[in-house]
Amino acid sequence: MVIIAPSILAADFSCLRDQVQAAEIVGAHWFHVDIMDGHFVPNLTFGPHIVEAMRKITSKQLDVHLMINNPDDHLAAFAKAGANRITVHAEVTPHLHKTISSIRELGVKPGVALNPATSASAIEEIIPDIDLVLAMTVNPGFGGQLLIQNVMPKVSRIRAMIASTGRQLHVQVDGGVDVDTVAMVVDAGADVLVAGSSVFGAPDIGEAYLALERTANF
Repeated sequence: MVIIAPSILAADFSCLRDQVQAAEIVGAHWFHVDIMDGHFVPNLTFGPHIVEAMRKITSKQLDVHLMINNPDDHLAAFAKAGANRITVHAEVTPHLHKTISSIRELGVKPGVALNPATSASAIEEIIPDIDLVLAMTVNPGFGGQLLIQNVMPKVSRIRAMIASTGRQLHVQVDGGVDVDTVAMVVDAGADVLVAGSSVFGAPDIGEAYLALERTANF
């Protein structure tokens, strides 16, 4: 079963509870929370307080994606706020094994993200220690971008690398996921699809979610 993880980056925060519930009603059980610091990426979004607020709105999985420098300084705060999963970028984490161990010790499931130009080999040694690999299919920092199709071979390499270890990890993609690109990313090996504008930017959130889910699990 391919999981659709709506990203609240595209939500209307004046009615966040209503929008989250509209996705939940039709089956959403992951919500993606993009944390941007204005340094690692040019945009600035949320901190632990939005994760805490989401935890009050929903009991579903909160999938927190840290697009920030110095993620180690903030892991405990996001875990305390209610994150179920925390994903850090390999590009800004010089002691990746230590960071992943810290996330696990906080009782949270760890993941590693790779920017479009970062090689799949960057996560080869850490596969035994993580629960998820996130392949960015846009350059991080902004929602509503078009999917970079030449990332698809990397997604397939990641899936093959995981299979060779005998482990069962999630392979997540983030960026440009809509009904026109779903089949492509699923065929490449992704099983968790982050969708922002194509869910929360749609006139009918529930129907948009279901359309993605149906297409992903054709």
